[in-house]
Amino acid sequence: MTIDEILNSGLTPAAMIAALKDKPIAVPSWGGRRGLLHEFDPRKHPVMCKAQYPDITNDDGSVELVTRITCNLQQLATKRMTELVTGIPVRRVYKPENDRQKELAAYIEKIFERNRIDSVNIERCNMLFAGCEVMTLWYAVEERNSIYGFNSPLKFRCRNFSPMLGDELYPLFDEYGDMIALSVGYTRKKLGMTVAYFDAYTANRHIKWSNERNSGWEVVEDEQNALGKIPAVYCYRPTPIWEDTSRIVFEIEWTLSRNGNYLRKNSKPVFVVFADEQINYGDEKDENREFRSIMQYPKGSTAQYITWAQAVENLKFYVAELRQSFFTQLQLPDWSYESMKANPMSGESRKQLFIDAQLKVKDESGRLIECYDREVNVVKAFTKASLPTSYHADIDALPVENVITPFTITDEKDTINNLTTANGGKPLISHRESIEMYGHSTDVDKTMQEIAEDEALDALEPTL
Repeated sequence: MTIDEILNSGLTPAAMIAALKDKPIAVPSWGGRRGLLHEFDPRKHPVMCKAQYPDITNDDGSVELVTRITCNLQQLATKRMTELVTGIPVRRVYKPENDRQKELAAYIEKIFERNRIDSVNIERCNMLFAGCEVMTLWYAVEERNSIYGFNSPLKFRCRNFSPMLGDELYPLFDEYGDMIALSVGYTRKKLGMTVAYFDAYTANRHIKWSNERNSGWEVVEDEQNALGKIPAVYCYRPTPIWEDTSRIVFEIEWTLSRNGNYLRKNSKPVFVVFADEQINYGDEKDENREFRSIMQYPKGSTAQYITWAQAVENLKFYVAELRQSFFTQLQLPDWSYESMKANPMSGESRKQLFIDAQLKVKDESGRLIECYDREVNVVKAFTKASLPTSYHADIDALPVENVITPFTITDEKDTINNLTTANGGKPLISHRESIEMYGHSTDVDKTMQEIAEDEALDALEPTL
């Protein structure tokens, strides 16, 4: 069924929404009993489930709480991957072919900057790598302004939607794999009630349904889309970034928690008396009531504290191996302070840590670049709606390339030396710029003047 058949064939609102919800791709669910939330949120891990790992009820009815230790490595993996992708902000490289396109490139980049696109990228990468899908909706409000470098009747905004926020995303594709509709279901509070909404976006139409009147779905907005394209971008992945490593995390948690129980039970020192006669004990008074303690034992007996000699090395080895396996399988570096401190390396060696991670970013960048390229086209369409028709041909023809640079440790000194060598040994920045970058001068002009005066005095002084 085509999108025109869904929207124009006289179907009831409920039937239209059901057809738009026919998701052709398989994406893991976020909520539910087996959703990704139960892996992402350490509070929902098996070790926290009292049905699987109950507390101990004593004979007298008291409850002894067992040790429950969680590791949020799934969240850490999500943050690590996002940092690798966005630690160095995504760049848009414009290649204008004339002065008009050069002017338009500045306008488009200003739109991205005013919408804080770097922060948007961080947020949606976290949503993509954890929730497996994200949608960014671009919209305009009527407000005349000049913040983008030209007089615009519209102000542009963007907003992210994700299952992690309680949203439901439904892309619809034709037989060639091209997106023909993008829908989102969400709830909002209105006058103390929770109201469900469902928005469908196509290249030429936007329809919003609501169940506010508790009489089923009904259309509350139906407007034409003058952009000629869906004003949103959608990205998904078949698995979360931690893939199939949650069982490793759960095993670490079980191991640490069970060992914690043994430690609590056996780490208390025991005072033992070795004697052939029976020794009375247990009548000692509180330390606040006695200023000294006197003990008397038969001649030849001995007394000493005995502590539990636990084999901790095996436990450390087991947990360390599981943790290393987690990061190795995901091609992510372990940047923890303890890990870096335990392996002293040179700066060049530390750069080698990022080789596997850089390959991981390259592997993930395909779907991201595709999403960013579509987003540039959406912003171009909004720019066309704000400028005269004489600009439209150049907007469409302006080449824009999105570049993702994997984060890595860099040495600024090495970078400067390489650039200076490539520049034939010539300076890369001016004297003024170096003083400004140093940041210790409150008046750069005065500092330069004093330096010039000192150099003039040195030149006048006779050389011995």
